[in-house]
Amino acid sequence: MNVIITGASKGIGYAMAKRLTEIQDVRLYLIARSEKLLLQLKKDCLELNPDAEIVTVPFDMTNLLKNEWPENIDCKHIDILINNAGLLLNKNFENLNTDEIIGMATVNFVAPSLLIQKSLSKMGGEHPTHIINISSMGSYQGSVKFPGLSIYSASKAALSVLTECLSVELKEKNIFVNSLALGAVQTEMLRAAFPDYQAPLSPDEMAEFIVDFAINGYKYFNGKILPVSLSTP
Repeated sequence: MNVIITGASKGIGYAMAKRLTEIQDVRLYLIARSEKLLLQLKKDCLELNPDAEIVTVPFDMTNLLKNEWPENIDCKHIDILINNAGLLLNKNFENLNTDEIIGMATVNFVAPSLLIQKSLSKMGGEHPTHIINISSMGSYQGSVKFPGLSIYSASKAALSVLTECLSVELKEKNIFVNSLALGAVQTEMLRAAFPDYQAPLSPDEMAEFIVDFAINGYKYFNGKILPVSLSTP
């Protein structure tokens, strides 16, 4: 089973990689900008399972806009793609500059869209592919909204709507697409945005749920935006 995780070097992505390492017959392609952090993650994974197949992919997802592609993703079939990378800036809408708006829109929506598009030739067919788009409760329709998260929430909402649309377009190709709208998890990104807030879940706890869903969720869901939260945010 070939699994791609973006944003793998920290937080939930890091925890998912370690959890998947413990599963037999899994080859991980771990994407993040920092090669140093990826190599540390690979070391941690191999300590858990010396036989694990780990491919580190140091790559800036925004380079997909330049039509670049990480060459070391060399598998013939992608079984699971987890679009986990995200960018969150806690800043009131009127104070956001153009680069900050474009940055969040790119990382949270455009880059994962392009990654899916460029990966389609390796997906589906005889063996199903499950795409999981990691969204946010801030983007979930009807959820409580908070100041400072307008563009982050809007860009994650776009990813969720893309999920619904692609599940229809790709259904006949045996490609399943779901979105998980996560509540607060105590990651570095959350701490940077909300230094005084303590989330109810750790990255390890959330990763355990996402990994199980990635492997089995397509059997029960397609085109769904599922809230995964113990708290209001």
